[in-house]
Amino acid sequence: MPIKSFEDIIAWQKARELYAILYKSLATSKDYSYKDQLLRASLSIINNIAEGFDRGTNKELKQFLVISRGSAAEVRSMLIIAGDLGLLPPDQVKELLVLVKDISRLLTGFIKSISHD
Repeated sequence: MPIKSFEDIIAWQKARELYAILYKSLATSKDYSYKDQLLRASLSIINNIAEGFDRGTNKELKQFLVISRGSAAEVRSMLIIAGDLGLLPPDQVKELLVLVKDISRLLTGFIKSISHD
């Protein structure tokens, strides 16, 4: 099935799920700076996929997917810290790390599939 909109991209769908889980999980966190940075980074994954797709060229899409993958790495790093500091339960950190690694893997595959140079 061809991708007709960014909403069809599996990495976007999973990143949307990640953001929703983080938003709800951190709703009562008093560490506003940390929470804001983590939510911004996870939202960056979603929005860069969307913006890159709607740019209309593979070159620009690839550029935005690489940025999105970088944001996923930032989220992974911050989740590890969340576990270290006890900001999220260890089991949830593990589950979220699996999810964000899956998003990164999907982004890498997508980047490879549109790279022709």
